[in-house]
Amino acid sequence: MPDTVKLDWGRVARRIRIPLGFAFAGVYFWFARPAWRSLAIGAVVVLLGLWLRAFASGYVKKAAELTTTGPYAYTRNPLYLGSMIMAAGFGVAARNWWLGAGMVAVFLLIYLPVIRFEEELLRGLFPADFDAYFARVPRLLPRLRAEKSDAPGEFSRALYLKHREYQAAIGAAVMFAALAAKMVWWGTI
Repeated sequence: MPDTVKLDWGRVARRIRIPLGFAFAGVYFWFARPAWRSLAIGAVVVLLGLWLRAFASGYVKKAAELTTTGPYAYTRNPLYLGSMIMAAGFGVAARNWWLGAGMVAVFLLIYLPVIRFEEELLRGLFPADFDAYFARVPRLLPRLRAEKSDAPGEFSRALYLKHREYQAAIGAAVMFAALAAKMVWWGTI
């Protein structure tokens, strides 16, 4: 497949990922068959993903600089890794392997092309720095040790709030409350 087709799909995928996520949430809720135990285990996993997303959002200065500190010293995409961890937690909570397969498909068809598209954007914005960063830090699965960086970096609560990452926590809480209500009111256990 030519690179331009991949980048075009990445651009489209980037635009549809949020609306698609809301649509998938409806399908997820309908087909989820949680139990109290799966809900509790899933919640712990989702909390880990939320923490990583929150931590990463307090470092990233989108389009202003190439962020290479904090969680970005371990993986180039800690926000997407956090989303993957959250998806795994929701998969556990749902107790439906079809939903898990759907989440994997969404990642492969939507998020992987978005990641590649965004890497090309960063390469264009930061041509002097991105290729070296790309070569040293893995795309998703984190390194065990942080890549050393000369760039100063520390978590910024202001950046966290600017990126509105708290909305992911609100959304997760709403979905878990809805799943608990589904179990209580409709007896899906």
